Amino acid sequence: MSENLKHPLELHSISNSQSPQRPSKISKTADDLSDGDQESQQPQSMSQHPRIQRYLLAIEYIGTRFSGSQQQSNCRTVVGVLEEAFCKFIGQPVSIFCSSRTDAGVHALSNVCHVDVERISKRKPGELLKPHEPAVVKKAVNHFLQKNEGDVMVIDVRSVPADFHARYKAQERTYFYRFLSGPEPLSTFEKYQAWHVPEELDLCSMQEACKVLVGHHDFSSFRAAGCQAKSPIRTLDELNVSEVVSSPCFPSIMERKQNNLAEEDPHAHANNSETDTPSSFNEGQGFGVRKKHRCFVVTARARSFLYHQVRLLVGVLKCVGTGDLKVPDVERILNAKTVTAASPMAPACGLYLGQVKYDLP
Repeated sequence: MSENLKHPLELHSISNSQSPQRPSKISKTADDLSDGDQESQQPQSMSQHPRIQRYLLAIEYIGTRFSGSQQQSNCRTVVGVLEEAFCKFIGQPVSIFCSSRTDAGVHALSNVCHVDVERISKRKPGELLKPHEPAVVKKAVNHFLQKNEGDVMVIDVRSVPADFHARYKAQERTYFYRFLSGPEPLSTFEKYQAWHVPEELDLCSMQEACKVLVGHHDFSSFRAAGCQAKSPIRTLDELNVSEVVSSPCFPSIMERKQNNLAEEDPHAHANNSETDTPSSFNEGQGFGVRKKHRCFVVTARARSFLYHQVRLLVGVLKCVGTGDLKVPDVERILNAKTVTAASPMAPACGLYLGQVKYDLP
């Protein structure tokens, strides 16, 4: 989730004193720096040379490898690495603008950004060429990204009109948050990929708490200090908790036996699966076999979020799951309209920006 207080977001706006391709700056407003304003606040589109093509990029990255997504001096950032790869590809610097800013430690399954590219011949300097096809951009940029650390990848590319803005055209954003519950330390493969909660979590109680929080509310209690959004009012379209298979997942002896039974008698397997629980797969394991954690995922979906809103919501849900809070306490915290009433904020490592939705042309 976008949670970087250090630097303002660059916004395309034009003034008489600025070059058309030189972005001005505005203050941070929210977790994803989408303050919920309508498209009427979107800057006027820039007049561009017909040989300049705007591309919309979907990217994934491991957040723990970066000091956030937004460009910062003397820090390795997602945008910085992407701009470097593009520069190597086309031979000139570019500026990349993200739909959602994420803090250090926050991952992305699909963040979206846009970039303007002018294709100039390398053999004949100054000669303008037809814009690259999106598939060419994806392949070439990934080539240079993999030569770096390989912790960010372009997963989709599309050509869009010159006035299509990755932030302002976004209709909604979906975040996921992963818990791993159980007394065992996290696996090396899961470290920094989820929040480890040693206690057992009550899924039903967490789901009931979600019902209190979903909808149109004043989320001042879930708005971190420093948030500069004009209003704490937000509409949370979806908030739920699900139990899923822990990953990386390899079949246990019991699971392999069940698969064999399913091949012999599918009906018997269906009956057995009704009584299986994730904890049952830890029983009877031999020496050297790691015990599995229970994995829970919180899904939060809205047009925009306040600064640290999702992580504060998750912090409260976790306390409900462990029994430190009851469902009525959640309503009390919401109505208090102060962040001091909320539980400690969940760590960044379990948060994933899952999807940014658009009505694409």
